[in-house]
Amino acid sequence: MSAAGGPLRVAFHAPMKPPDHPNPSGDRRIARLTLQALEGAGFAPFVASTLRTLEMAGDPAAQAALEAQARAEAARLVETLRPDPPALWFTYHSYWKAPDLIGPAVCAALDLPYVISEPIHAPRRREGPWARFAEAAERSLAAADLLLWSTARDLPMLQRLPGLRLAEWAPFIDLGPPPAPRLPPPGPLRLLAVAMMRPGDKLASYAALAEALARPEAPDLRLDIVGDGAARGAVEALFAPLAPRVRFLGAEADPVRLRQAMEAADLLVWPGVNEGFGMVYLEAQAAGLPALAEDRPGPRHVLPGPPAGLPLPPPGDPAAFAATLAALDADRARLAALRGTVRAHAEARHGLEAASARLRELLTPLLRR
Repeated sequence: MSAAGGPLRVAFHAPMKPPDHPNPSGDRRIARLTLQALEGAGFAPFVASTLRTLEMAGDPAAQAALEAQARAEAARLVETLRPDPPALWFTYHSYWKAPDLIGPAVCAALDLPYVISEPIHAPRRREGPWARFAEAAERSLAAADLLLWSTARDLPMLQRLPGLRLAEWAPFIDLGPPPAPRLPPPGPLRLLAVAMMRPGDKLASYAALAEALARPEAPDLRLDIVGDGAARGAVEALFAPLAPRVRFLGAEADPVRLRQAMEAADLLVWPGVNEGFGMVYLEAQAAGLPALAEDRPGPRHVLPGPPAGLPLPPPGDPAAFAATLAALDADRARLAALRGTVRAHAEARHGLEAASARLRELLTPLLRR
C-alpha cells in the first residue's frame, strides 16, 4: 500500500497519553505498540497531536477548557494537513475521561476515514461530573468508520450502539525472541506472580491466590512475587501463613530482568479479578511460561484453552485452583510441553506480526485512493 512510491500516511492520536509522554504506563506502552503495528501493516504513522484531553477530577470547567483547546488544535491540523492529507486517522482509546475531541472534526473537514482502537462506551456516565465528556466520547464513537475492540468486557456496551462497525483486534505485545526450551527441574513447583499491590481488584487477586495456595490440595511449591505498592502490607499479611515458601522481590521495571524471571519460573499464577485482559498473561506467553488464572473474561480472552493451555478454574473456587496446581505438579512432562504451545499461541494471535496483519486486513477496505 503506497502513494507516490511510499507507504500511506496515517495520522495517530492518543487522547489519554501520547506515546512520547515522559511518564511510563500501560497506556503509553500500548500507544507505542500501536504505532509499531501500523508500521508493520505497511503504513507511515505520525503523531498528529500530543494534546491530552484526560480530565480526572470530573470538573466541567476543566472539560470546557479542554474542548476549547481541542477546537483550536483541530482547526490548526485541518489547515496543516489539507495540502497533503493522510490516508486515515487512527485514535487509540477514546473514553469518558479522555474523549477524542480532535479526530472527528479533522476527519469531517478533510473527508478522512476515522478509526478508534480500544473505545469504551459507558452510558451511566451520561449523568454526573463527566457527563460532558461522556457525550463527547459517544459522538466520537458514532463518527468512527471502524471501532477496534480488544477487551471482552468492553464489547457488550459497544454492541448497544446502533449502526457501528465493530471488529476484534486482539491484545498484543512485542514477543521478543523465543525462549530456549527446557524441562522443569525436580523439586517444588516454582510459581511466579507479577502485579502491582494496590487496593481493589489487585488485592482481591492476591487474596484469592493466597487462599488457593494455602489449601491442602495445593502441592509443595515456591512462590516469587514481583510487585509493590500501597497495599504491600496487606499482601504480605495474606501470604504470612505460607512463609518461608514465598519471596517478595519488589517491583521490577526492567523488562529484561522480568523476562528472565518468567523464563526461570514453571508457572505464572494470577487469578485476574476484573482484568481487562492482563498484559502479564501476554508477557508470560512470550516467555514460554504457562499461566493459571480464574475463568474470567479477561484471562479467557488471551490465554489458550486446552490442549494448548490450561483449563481455568471457576472464580472464587480456591479448591479447584489448588487441584489444578496439584495436577500439574504430578505431570511435569505436560507442564514442559505447555511452554511451547503457549508461545505458539502468542505468536499466532498476540504478537506484533499478527497485530499488523490484522490491521492491514481491517484498514485496507477503508482507504480512499
